[in-house]
Amino acid sequence: MGMSAHDEDHSSHRTGLLRAMVLGANDGIISTACLVLGVAAATAERSTILTAGMAGLVAGAASMALGEYVSVSSQRDSEQSDIAKEMWELEHTPEIELAELAGIYRKKGLPQALAHEVAVELTKHDALKIHLAEELGIHEATRARPVQASVGSAVSFAIGAAIPLITVALFSEAMRFIGTIGVVVLTLIALGVSSSIYGGAQPTRPVLRVVIGGLIAIAITMVVGNLFGAAVA
Repeated sequence: MGMSAHDEDHSSHRTGLLRAMVLGANDGIISTACLVLGVAAATAERSTILTAGMAGLVAGAASMALGEYVSVSSQRDSEQSDIAKEMWELEHTPEIELAELAGIYRKKGLPQALAHEVAVELTKHDALKIHLAEELGIHEATRARPVQASVGSAVSFAIGAAIPLITVALFSEAMRFIGTIGVVVLTLIALGVSSSIYGGAQPTRPVLRVVIGGLIAIAITMVVGNLFGAAVA
């Protein structure tokens, strides 16, 4: 059965926020799990482990928020500069801009006369919007949004970081390692599946990426924690 236009659900408009939230949650889960398990490898004191984990959660969320804001703000500044330049060109050299737009459609396969006609009609409708989309690849749905990315990454980091932190607090010393690893792996699988569904992709590769990468990071941290614990013992 065919799908009508209003039934289609494209995911490209969610890529900016999705990237920030997946990155934040993934960092929160893995970095905090690495931190608490690394500390646990050096000491069995629950209070020390939880203090380190909570400090990592707060510092990590703040760092993610600031980093995303600065990064996406730079992207937004670049977009705004391109938009201002395009607005000037449309105002002062409209014939050249029209020819450029027609040239784009000719390269896409339209005959010269039809390409010119399409360019003229679209320019009449919304010249800036069509030129930004066709010349620069700037679309309103995918524009840089620093505050949204900042808040999304910080909140997702805090939620992700809370999972291994709570797990360490609940499990006994004997079950702390295996319990935390198990919960982290299940959480990473859920993150990979949910992010792929939200982004409209197949889940296999996202799941493998986050799980394998997370386990490697945890293994390295555990080795360092054991070495450090042995060195200061």
